[in-house]
Amino acid sequence: MLTLRRTPPREDTTLLPDGGRPVLLATLDVPFDEEAAVFAVDSAVESGQPLVVVNAAQITPTTWSLLGYGYIEREDLQDELRKPAQLAQSLAVGVERLRVCSPHPVDALLEVVAERNPGLLVFGPDRARLRNGVRERPGREDLHQAG
Repeated sequence: MLTLRRTPPREDTTLLPDGGRPVLLATLDVPFDEEAAVFAVDSAVESGQPLVVVNAAQITPTTWSLLGYGYIEREDLQDELRKPAQLAQSLAVGVERLRVCSPHPVDALLEVVAERNPGLLVFGPDRARLRNGVRERPGREDLHQAG
């Protein structure tokens, strides 16, 4: 008779919250891409997990910003960022909204991801509205259109 022994998983599951791992929807101070927002909300609904909506904004380090006055969110942006949260709440999904302000918003966003340990990360900014300095590298469809 042959007995196989398996080692337990190496992931430390004691750090995971009792309710599972949330779906995290993130942007960089621009509205969400509609498909990304819908995908994140659908995923939260189907998995029964909460949705964490994060807006990572770049601020210039000044005396005022160190005191918490370095960022004022535009009302039209606030309305756009609220939409996925409202949709999720209407579908009985728990929602948490976060604004992260930093001179290095991508690094700050990665810290939030590390802290929250989401089951799914949906990075969903509207690519047409991203500033040139933060654009992601082109995908295949972008290369095909450029060529």
